[in-house]
Amino acid sequence: MSTAILTGPPAPGSSLDGDLRSLGFDVRTASDADEAGALLATVPAGERVALVDPRFVGHLHALRLTLTDPRFPAAAAPGALTAQSGARPALVRALTAARADGVADGTDDLTGTVADALDADGVAVHRPQLGTLVAAVPTDAEARHRARAAVAAVDDEAVRLRSAVKAHDGFFTTFFISPYSRYIARWCARRGLTPNQVTTASLLTALIAAGCAATGERGGYIAAGVLLLVSFVLDCTDGQLARYALKYSTMGAWLDATFDRAKEYAFYAGLALGAARNGDDVWALALGAMVLMTCRHVVDFSFNEANHDATANTSPTAALSDRLDSLGWTVWARRMIILPIGERWAMIAVLTAVTNPRIVFWALIIGCAFGACYTTAGRVLRSLTRKAKRTDRAAQALADLADSGPLAGVVGRALGRTGRLAPGVVLAAIATGALLAGVLARPFGDRQTVVVAVLYVVLAGAAVARPLKGALDWLVPPLFRAAEYTTVLVLAARSDSPHALPAAFGLVAAVAYHHYDTVYRIRGGTGAPPAWLVRVTGGHEGRTLLVTVLAALLADRGDDFTLALTALAVAVALVVLVESIRFWVSSGAPAVHDEGETA
Repeated sequence: MSTAILTGPPAPGSSLDGDLRSLGFDVRTASDADEAGALLATVPAGERVALVDPRFVGHLHALRLTLTDPRFPAAAAPGALTAQSGARPALVRALTAARADGVADGTDDLTGTVADALDADGVAVHRPQLGTLVAAVPTDAEARHRARAAVAAVDDEAVRLRSAVKAHDGFFTTFFISPYSRYIARWCARRGLTPNQVTTASLLTALIAAGCAATGERGGYIAAGVLLLVSFVLDCTDGQLARYALKYSTMGAWLDATFDRAKEYAFYAGLALGAARNGDDVWALALGAMVLMTCRHVVDFSFNEANHDATANTSPTAALSDRLDSLGWTVWARRMIILPIGERWAMIAVLTAVTNPRIVFWALIIGCAFGACYTTAGRVLRSLTRKAKRTDRAAQALADLADSGPLAGVVGRALGRTGRLAPGVVLAAIATGALLAGVLARPFGDRQTVVVAVLYVVLAGAAVARPLKGALDWLVPPLFRAAEYTTVLVLAARSDSPHALPAAFGLVAAVAYHHYDTVYRIRGGTGAPPAWLVRVTGGHEGRTLLVTVLAALLADRGDDFTLALTALAVAVALVVLVESIRFWVSSGAPAVHDEGETA
């Protein structure tokens, strides 16, 4: 249990003691700052502790936002301060300094003084945006009366419900899901359900939907469409529950993010299986949709990481975008045009129910391709017109996202002594273009594709031989993703084996999971996956070369290429899943909640 220390006796008629207990605090009362320091010393070091001014008047949710959010080592609002275990030593020092300065009687702002001292000590003190919520420390009866009147004038439960909804979301989610999913989130909170439980329920619902789609029957398609929408409602609910109840966690962010991709790709597989039951082979379209979606997300991730902490981060294109965002209708139009997850899932659900899988996939590919071109073009323009200096952290994040293996490392070390011949993005574009042109131009199994793949390895290693600090170097990771995934798709599609494409679908899904996992580790501040994992999985260039070699060696051996792809998919999936689960279950990363990609 957490401990709250009142720095003096509560005012007559105050509900502060009961409010703190309702938030899970063991409340202790000190007579002055000296006694507060003595009480602080008795609290176990691993517990959260709060200092609260007994004169505090405010909303319960204001206290909740300040004192119970697990994402921040320390937080403060007028009259209230909290510190988790990592910030406890600094809290002791700050309180000791305040006592030495004579901040001890009931008329002093002890919590504010201590919060300022924590800031000066290098502890980042979070100060939540309270908006219309009240948090005040009145110093006389008249001020207390005004503060209580201000509290009575605002319904903090209504504020809590509104703040549970993500601030920037798509049109479909904002107007068709969130108006009622927030109440589902509150219902879950009052029954003790956790965001992770709701996330798991969303995954199970989507998997059932995929099973219904796999039947190939019209009734199954209709059920699949309905269940997919139910899954999306639950997907929105888990994040709203986390914000409503302030139940954030590192593992919850990982589950929320990775399950979104698992649900969508499992549904693609269900549609492909259903179509196959009716004699229509759409596995190439299913894999193409997955490749396109994953590459599009990598563009988003790479651009954001490249500019996460860039200096002089301005451009005329960004200024134009900001002006467009000031016009209400353009905001929704620009959010809808990229086919974000809400619009995308709604389209998939409706088309599944009323059409067939082939139409679903073509609509998805066309819509996502248009959205990808729109967003990528805008980001390229921003990068070319932006005068910014990329940091070492951003360059390292791009190198981690590139997922370069030992072969690229050998090339990079060799070229690192002589200098890179061209910017990283140029070399990556040449490597990708040469590889895809060679794979598309040569027959399946042609030995020359291996030569092209070796050239790809050399150029890919050269691309990352120096830090990726160029204006467009954020395009290097998505170019590598497009090269690897598309090579697998083309070789499987040209294989004579009827089951090569489903095997390729599994391989790309396993590799894509590894790449998404890398993104969420970097976002969580824990760094990229361990180097041994990248070495074992071969890196993007090693896997690409391996697949082309397997195609050349097994072209005339029936289903052997399919079996090889299947074995490779299983091996990659086992390695990355075991390491990923081990990491996220045991991770000491700070609690976070992934806000979710609009795309």
